Amino acid sequence: MPNIVLKIDVDTFRGTKEGVPNLVRILKQHQAGATFLFSLGKDHTGWALRRAFRPGFFQKVSRTSVVEHYGIKTLMYGVLLPAPDIGNCTTEMRAVADAGFECGIHTWDHVVWHDNVRQRGKDWTCGQMQQAQQKFQQIFGHTPATHGAAGWQMNEHAFVQLDQFGMQYASDGRAMLTDDGSLANPEAGPYRLKVGNEVKSCIQMPTTLPTLDELLGRTVNCQELTSSTIAAHILDLTKNLRDHVFTLHAELEGQKLAPIFEELLTGWHKQGYRCISMADYFNVIKDKELPTYPLSWASLPGRSGELVALI
Repeated sequence: MPNIVLKIDVDTFRGTKEGVPNLVRILKQHQAGATFLFSLGKDHTGWALRRAFRPGFFQKVSRTSVVEHYGIKTLMYGVLLPAPDIGNCTTEMRAVADAGFECGIHTWDHVVWHDNVRQRGKDWTCGQMQQAQQKFQQIFGHTPATHGAAGWQMNEHAFVQLDQFGMQYASDGRAMLTDDGSLANPEAGPYRLKVGNEVKSCIQMPTTLPTLDELLGRTVNCQELTSSTIAAHILDLTKNLRDHVFTLHAELEGQKLAPIFEELLTGWHKQGYRCISMADYFNVIKDKELPTYPLSWASLPGRSGELVALI
């Protein structure tokens, strides 16, 4: 039976308080598994406005209605409003684990990590990751099993740290996609990462499907992808059955885009998929012979900037 691994990135205070409980309810209703990856430090979403000068930023903002989905208050955190501490949302986070879902680390400070990690050294990188590790253990009472990098941004020191944490699997990068969101390499999937001359022990599960914010508002194959047509487009990408990793966001699919996510869950069930967590998928692939690929970077259709990508 093919699998859709559901990886949920939780970026903000509002996403943790509102989007996460909504997603737990939806997943329970559809009997779907998932992994929730939490940001654990302060919500400095407002600092992301500094990306305004990057190529493609305004195009994405105009397509995806950032203000509508994130809320003006969230966009002011760290700028005109104090940055709230997401790590204080212990009730909401523990409720996810109590509901039977896997929980892991997304990042300490989402904007700080996303905008800085590629240029930073070992001490800064490990310091950020260790803060997240300690806060996770404080909240959940155990060490996290997995990690999914904010914005798919990492550096070589971060991958070394995953091994030092003892994490056996993570989802820190993407598989390359064509303009319509299909896989550039139909064989792309889990792999072992080679950094320098060393192959890391932590298995990488790259996201193999486009995210909703990468597709919404774009014209693909002469059709504009709207909230009414986007689910059908993604389901067309999954009609040939194979394992996939799909990344969603508590701020999007957990709130205004929830109906689209429910449409996808229903469609994937009809196609014959089972929706599972990263932990479940690790148990499927852990004894398989996996390919090894070097650390590489690339840009994807519908997203500004480069990210860790399986080329």
